[in-house]
Amino acid sequence: MPHVDFEIKQNDTSPALEGILRDGFGSPIDITGATVVLNTRLQPGGTVKVSGGSMGAVGSAVNGRVKYSWVAADTDTAGIYEAEIQITFSNGKIRTIPAKGYFIVDVTDDIA
Repeated sequence: MPHVDFEIKQNDTSPALEGILRDGFGSPIDITGATVVLNTRLQPGGTVKVSGGSMGAVGSAVNGRVKYSWVAADTDTAGIYEAEIQITFSNGKIRTIPAKGYFIVDVTDDIA
C-alpha cells in the first residue's frame, strides 16, 4: 500500500482536508487573489472523483493555509485516490501542488 497522506472513512465529511501550500524551498505560497481547487481520482490514473473542489484560505492568504470541506459525494466510494491542488493566480498563471506525483487520500470502506 502506498504512503497515505490523508485518511477518511467512506461517507464521512469530517475532518476537512487542511494544510499549508509550500514552494520547493518550504516557504508558504501566497494565495492572495488566487483560486485554489482540489482534484482527486481513483489510483492509478482512474476515474476522477473530485474535480475543481473549491478550497478556501484559512486565516491570511499570505500564509498559504487552505481547507477543503468534503461533501457526501466525495467520499461515497472507498478506494485509494491520487490528489493534487491547483492554484490559479490572479495573473492567470497556474501552479499544481505537488509538482511531481500526487498526495494520497485513503477513503476506507465503512462497516455499516
